[in-house]
Amino acid sequence: MTIASGFVVFGPDLSGRSGKMMDFVKMNGLGNDFVVFDGRSRPLVFTPAQTRAIADRRYGVGCDQMIVLEPSARADAFMRIFNPDSSEVSACGNATRCIGQRLMAETGRDAVTIETGAGLLRATRSAAGVTVDMGPARLRPEEIPLALRDVDTRAVPLDVAPLAAGLPGTFSAVSMGNPHAIFLVEDVNAHDFERIGPILETHPIFPERANISLVALAGENHLIQRVWERGAGLTLACGSGACAAGVAAHRAGLTGRSVTVSLPGGDLAITWREDGHVEMSGGTALAFTGRLDPSLLADG
Repeated sequence: MTIASGFVVFGPDLSGRSGKMMDFVKMNGLGNDFVVFDGRSRPLVFTPAQTRAIADRRYGVGCDQMIVLEPSARADAFMRIFNPDSSEVSACGNATRCIGQRLMAETGRDAVTIETGAGLLRATRSAAGVTVDMGPARLRPEEIPLALRDVDTRAVPLDVAPLAAGLPGTFSAVSMGNPHAIFLVEDVNAHDFERIGPILETHPIFPERANISLVALAGENHLIQRVWERGAGLTLACGSGACAAGVAAHRAGLTGRSVTVSLPGGDLAITWREDGHVEMSGGTALAFTGRLDPSLLADG
C-alpha cells in the first residue's frame, strides 16, 4: 500500500474476490467515524452484506458510515454514503468535512467541491479546521419529508406519552439533505435515548425514517445535543444534526443564527446564514490507513 497526497492508492483489482487486499482510510470528525474507499480510478460496488461486514465494530473495521468516493463531472469527487445497516443516505456533515480535508490535502487547494446525493457542497480551510457549506435548510413538510403536510415544522405534534415522561409533545423538523427531528428538552441525558431513539426513528410520521436529536440550551448561543442517527444508532457527533439543531433553536427564538453545538465527541460551530444556507466548522482526524482482507468480503 502507498499513500499519495493523503489518499490510499489502490491496486488494480478491488473486487475482494481474487485474494488481493483492498485499501481504506479510517477518519473521524469529533468521533463520528468513517471507513473511506477511493473508487475514483475504478468503480467499487459493495453488496449490502459486505457493507454491514465492514461496518461491524467487532468483526470488521467498524464505523458510523462507510464512504465510497467516485468520479464527478461537477465536482472534485462524488461521495456515496452508507450506514452500518447498508442503507444509503444523501448527506453526512462530518463525512463531508473529512473528505473535504483529504481532497484539499490531495490537491493543495484551500477549497474543494464535493457532490453528494443532497447536492454540491463546498469545503474550505478555516481556523477551526474545515468549514462546509451544507446548503439550505429545508423546512417544508414535503421536503423533509413528513407524512403530515399541513403542519408548522417548528412544532410538529407527536404523541410521545407512551415513550418517555417529560419528552416534549412536539418537535422541530428540518432537512439538511436528510430528515431531522429536534426535541428541545431541559436535559439531554434525562431520557432513555437508546430505547426511544429507534422507536422515534421509525415512527410512521417519517416515511424515510429520521435522525432524532435531543437538544438543550446550555447558555447564550450554546446548545448541547445527543443524536440517534437513522441506520447507525447513537453517535458521538452528527454534523447535519448539529446544523438542524442550530436552525431549530433559532426558529424557536432561543438563539441567534450562530451557535456552538456541543456533542459527546466535541464542539461544532454552526451558522444559519441569511440566505438560508447552513455553515458548519470543526476539526477532522485521520485515524489510520488499512488493508481489508478479502475474507471479510468472501460471503458478500
